[in-house]
Amino acid sequence: MEQVPLEHILMLAAVLFSLGVLAVITKRHAVVVLMGIELIFNAANLNLVAFSRYDPVLLQGQMFSLFVIVVAAAEAAVALAVVLRVYQHFKTANLNQIGENSKS
Repeated sequence: MEQVPLEHILMLAAVLFSLGVLAVITKRHAVVVLMGIELIFNAANLNLVAFSRYDPVLLQGQMFSLFVIVVAAAEAAVALAVVLRVYQHFKTANLNQIGENSKS
């Protein structure tokens, strides 16, 4: 079985990271911003697992990746709860409108 070259995995992770940063910077809907953050986490996980292939005995990359997945799941649960409460209060999930409503 032939392995995928490390360069291809790193390029995929870079694309995922770039898409995540683009979503966080350009989008104004709170849920889409959270999805961008998840893309950034997934890019980091992909890098961790790809580099851990070079040290298969210690499994540090897989352990860190598992830790990031657990933290991301907790972050998603808390963030969605916050978004729901903000939506109940402001009746919008648009981050610009929330910022304008909280100033007045």
